[in-house]
Amino acid sequence: MPLDNIELKALIEEQGKAFEAFKETHAELKKADGLTEEKLARIEKTLDDAVEAKDRLEKKLEAEAKEREELELRMSRRGKEGADDAAAEVKAFNLTAGAEAADRKQRFEPLDEDGYAAYKAAFGDMLRKNDRLLTADQVKAMSVGSDPDGGYLVTPDVNGRIVKKVFETSPIRQIADVITISTDSIEGGEDLDEADAGWVGETDARPETGTPQLGRWKIDVHELYAQPKATQKLLDDAAVDVEGWLGDKVGEKISRMENAAFVVGNGIAKPKGLAAYATEADAGSGVDWGKVGHVISGGAGAFAISNPADKLFDLVGLLKEAYLPNARFLTRRAVVTLIRKFKDSTGQYLWQPSLVLGEPERVAGYPVTRAEDMPALADGSLSLMFGDFRQAYLVVDRTGIRVLRDPYTAKPYVLFYSTKRVGGGVVNFEAYKAMKFATS
Repeated sequence: MPLDNIELKALIEEQGKAFEAFKETHAELKKADGLTEEKLARIEKTLDDAVEAKDRLEKKLEAEAKEREELELRMSRRGKEGADDAAAEVKAFNLTAGAEAADRKQRFEPLDEDGYAAYKAAFGDMLRKNDRLLTADQVKAMSVGSDPDGGYLVTPDVNGRIVKKVFETSPIRQIADVITISTDSIEGGEDLDEADAGWVGETDARPETGTPQLGRWKIDVHELYAQPKATQKLLDDAAVDVEGWLGDKVGEKISRMENAAFVVGNGIAKPKGLAAYATEADAGSGVDWGKVGHVISGGAGAFAISNPADKLFDLVGLLKEAYLPNARFLTRRAVVTLIRKFKDSTGQYLWQPSLVLGEPERVAGYPVTRAEDMPALADGSLSLMFGDFRQAYLVVDRTGIRVLRDPYTAKPYVLFYSTKRVGGGVVNFEAYKAMKFATS
């Protein structure tokens, strides 16, 4: 079994064990002390870590599979030419590696013959005796801190991995509708009206009835940019691919910025996010188009103290039947932590972990998408949403990330001017609802 699959299976098993421990510990809270609460917090942290690690690993496996398919497709198209190119690349790599090895040998052999002889003799005595029995001259000969006395021979290992800080983001593209266009905006029609009709007798007059009208929506494309720089000497001599590393960092930052805009962007020179539209209390009959219907949680920045789970069912009940098959919850980790303690009328927990490959965690039977860009819990915050977001939100791509390599403007620096054009906005306001964490 591949290593990644073994790791995924272990994560799924860890989720199951942690969830069982969570249920047992949570049931003891009424008769427990602070130590049990601390134990529950640790278990919840384990659950969150396992859920998020499983999600990251599934995305990694999906990306690797896609990359492998693209590589096989390219090789099948290129045939012998592709194999020849690959062989040429390997040969070039070997030549480069050989040149680098020769260069290292030349740079790390400046030690004179007498110094090397003393170092060799001291090293032999250390092996036969003990480093505490060496003479002062031998200790000096063995000094790593002095380059001429042997330090040149002790070079640091630079093959350690680069430790990367994880920046959380919101996977809105995975749940929204995405389209690529060739202009600076996209427009579409809004069919919000209906035709009139009426009952008539056999010989009654048939007067003209009302004709429905159409509306129009529009989403503009906005621009993201970055312009890091590096000296040409660093690009030439660095042991790592600095240009590639900068490209990856810029791509990750642009991705996080657009994901945040899809959630909370104000629509000024950026996409307008799901949580940026005006909301209105919804009693079940809907609200004015252009606004999002909401239910009140019953607590200021929290769920109601009494029967908090009821508000989740109220939120689900606002959505029309046509949107329920593809509906999901959209929220942040802190809200999932609160919901995890809720039970239904039969005593079953509303939150269930994912114990199947490719399946997300669920609340009340509906999938959950974690988006850390969702508003933090506060009085009046819209920290939880429910709906069919593929119907509700449209992401508009104009171009992918383009990089202009500029070695002329700021010599001796090379500028990497990177841009991406993207837009986003709600096109169907009845396809999702929100929970407003307030008392009224």
